[in-house]
Amino acid sequence: MYEVNESMITYQTASENNVFSLIDTVRNGVAYSFFTMLAEKSPFDLPEWCRFLHISDRTMQRYKKEKKPFDPVSSEKILEITMLYKYGVEVFGSKDNLSIWLSGANVALGGSKPVDLLDSSFGIQLIRDELGRIEHGIPA
Repeated sequence: MYEVNESMITYQTASENNVFSLIDTVRNGVAYSFFTMLAEKSPFDLPEWCRFLHISDRTMQRYKKEKKPFDPVSSEKILEITMLYKYGVEVFGSKDNLSIWLSGANVALGGSKPVDLLDSSFGIQLIRDELGRIEHGIPA
């Protein structure tokens, strides 16, 4: 069994073991305590996380109260968003610069705010691709 820690959740994993650790974590579910640690380091509040994960506030409170892990679909999205956020901070050089970019309308993303696309794996991939273009200086 593999164990995931925060340092392993990066855009580009350094080793095959990291990938298997992430897969194992998704399959077993992200613990609420681990989610809380990750969420506190992100600029997103709990209602935003609920929207990204397509769960109600009541369901989120149940995860907290029962200390049960998130289901695999939600766990995967939690890790994807966390990895994307860390990558964005690397690209923009600071959390503040990334937060400004996430909340502004983006022509390359069809005029959408990047934060509004985080509720879909397709949206996460679009944002990841755009961050890659920014990182490499490729205009939209």
